[in-house]
Amino acid sequence: MTDLLDKINSWIWSPPLIYLCLIAGLYFTIRTRLVQIRRIPDMVKLLFAGEKSPSGVSSFQALAMSLAGRVGTGNIAGVATAIAFGGPGAVFWMWLVAFLGASTSFVESTLGQIFKEKDGKGEYRGGPAYYIEKCMKQKWYALLFAGVTVLATGLLMPGIQSNSIAIAMDNAWGLPTWVAAIAIVIALSFIVVGGLKRIATFAGVVVPFMAAAYILLALVVVFVNASEIPEIFRLIFSSAFGLEAGFGAVVGLAVEWGVKRGIYSNEAGQGTGPHAAAAAEVSHPAKQGLVQAFSIYIDTLFVCTATAFLILSTGMYTVWSGGSQDGEVLYDGHRGAAVEAGPAFAQNAFDTVWSGAGASFIAVSLAFFAFTTIVAYYYMAETNINYMLRGVRNKSVLPVATRLLQLAFLVVTAWGAVSTATAAWTAGDIGVGLMAWLNIIAILIIQKPALKALNDYERQRKSGLDPQFDPVALGIEGAVFWEKRLEERRAGEADPVR
Repeated sequence: MTDLLDKINSWIWSPPLIYLCLIAGLYFTIRTRLVQIRRIPDMVKLLFAGEKSPSGVSSFQALAMSLAGRVGTGNIAGVATAIAFGGPGAVFWMWLVAFLGASTSFVESTLGQIFKEKDGKGEYRGGPAYYIEKCMKQKWYALLFAGVTVLATGLLMPGIQSNSIAIAMDNAWGLPTWVAAIAIVIALSFIVVGGLKRIATFAGVVVPFMAAAYILLALVVVFVNASEIPEIFRLIFSSAFGLEAGFGAVVGLAVEWGVKRGIYSNEAGQGTGPHAAAAAEVSHPAKQGLVQAFSIYIDTLFVCTATAFLILSTGMYTVWSGGSQDGEVLYDGHRGAAVEAGPAFAQNAFDTVWSGAGASFIAVSLAFFAFTTIVAYYYMAETNINYMLRGVRNKSVLPVATRLLQLAFLVVTAWGAVSTATAAWTAGDIGVGLMAWLNIIAILIIQKPALKALNDYERQRKSGLDPQFDPVALGIEGAVFWEKRLEERRAGEADPVR
């Protein structure tokens, strides 16, 4: 089974997918005229401008839900494995895919808002399956993406997060992985049965706190080693382009692992962000598109960079050639100690400043990072179950399917905690890759509504207005939710008493 998963993973994460991610990001950066730079002030302002409603959550809560899915074990274990198998140069490629990916995130998240709808509970639902059906008008492709997303976020990806929690707790406190598995499942059960609002509230409280605390303490370690900062930058850039003799053997792997782990971490183009974006209550889709673009910066340029500098400034990393720990050791900062690529790099780095505390701090950090990611994965899986079954007349089918999803989700999360790290990461990479292939191809085909929304938003902002979305005036078809909202607003203006 392991060999089969490895083979599937190598097919999915072949060079064409890596090039597709980079080229799509570059293309959208050009088409949006560097929106990820031009509109940074708007991104920050809009974080706190959205309003909640009975149907949707605020822009900040939607951002927190999105970050819950993005900020996870990839920000610690993912960065460590990228450095371990791609060398320090992998960090540069993570930065590049984040910068370019911010424009991709804007496009996919804006599409998610434009083509969202209300479910049977009156809550907003949206995502790639919705905009593929309504804009691309290919129901089979939409169903394929929805099915792949349920498979990926419901079955393949949660195991990585629970595995990292269990390993970190075992390293820190000698806690058996099966105990961690039980604890995760019990805590998770209380959240996932509560629906969208409980998930949003949980993410809105936990995500900002955990991200700020982790970045702050990581920066303390970096500042203690401040004299190493110029060398870190030199090492990252020289290794990224094969100019560092010691890491010349992994220059190709630096690109592969930097892009792969960068996408796993920030999920730009993967199609996960639009699910959270669609849940926000905003007056114009481009507003949430900008907020979601900013989440890429928070995830990769802040949290991932904090981990990278933490590890590199202390020298607590090992680099192997060949993309696995069976390869030749090119650098060994652990001086011969048997350290597996992953959370242990960060744990040992913290120990250089707070001796004995690193393992516990990373275990706690990962517990928060990874747990919120698992919760976000469930929300995405449930959203796509809702999409696949929303036309079924038998009203009992959806609740039954949802309960089965919850059961399967809890089982695979528990499995991930007690399985090997290699198996968990391979399964997760397959899920990420499948979603990325389907979603990036889709948004390249149906990009126009997002670009029209951006131009309309900027036109209204230039006129000093608070942008309001009118899909009919822009010639955007299929935005049924916004068409109905426009009719209701006009009816209210025509009849003040109403």
